[in-house]
Amino acid sequence: MVFEKIRAILCEQLDIEEDQVTMDSNIAEDLGADSLDVVDLIMSIEDEFGLEVPDDQVENIKTVGDVVNYIENLN
Repeated sequence: MVFEKIRAILCEQLDIEEDQVTMDSNIAEDLGADSLDVVDLIMSIEDEFGLEVPDDQVENIKTVGDVVNYIENLN
């Protein structure tokens, strides 16, 4: 469920197809997100899940799986 929400956010923000997004997809390298895209992505995730991602944690998020695991470990 978390993965599906993250995938939907990524597809909408980066204008990519769902089949491009896997748990192993690197957000910058594979999906083409730049630093501004990452900031927008984090803000959308925070809104969607009602949480706050500390700046020091953002540095550790490289793949879609990293995002999903971070959110799942908070709940």
